[in-house]
Amino acid sequence: MSTKRMEKVNRLRFYFHDIVDGKHPTAMQIIRLPNKTATSFGTTFMVDDPLTEKPKPTSKLVGRAQGIYAFASQNDFGLLMVMNFAFSEGIYNGSAISILGRNAVLDTVREMPIVGGSGIFRFARGYALAKTVWLYKNGDAIVEYNVTVVHL
Repeated sequence: MSTKRMEKVNRLRFYFHDIVDGKHPTAMQIIRLPNKTATSFGTTFMVDDPLTEKPKPTSKLVGRAQGIYAFASQNDFGLLMVMNFAFSEGIYNGSAISILGRNAVLDTVREMPIVGGSGIFRFARGYALAKTVWLYKNGDAIVEYNVTVVHL
């Protein structure tokens, strides 16, 4: 008897809302450097950012981005992203995908690897394309994610 399962491919689009300012920030700086560098090298944030269906912050919540990002480059604005996208809606409710990779924030489109997942996304692999939709002067940002994930 064979227990081999067919792999599935899902393509998802959602919007990441990184709020570093105001009364209810969703990204908190946890490592602050004594001396400012041109690239903020070493600065680290812990996040619990909302993921929404559309770019408007008031659109339907589909999950949370939970993890850490840190400025890991001394020469440009390159982030190390260690993040779980935990979904809370529809057939993906209770499932998550994990991203671990470099996010060159000044590039128009950034590609990061999906290194795993849980729930529906068990044994996940794939990639996420990130594109900044809006960057506010206070540092808040809205980022569009287009994700291609292969899983069992």
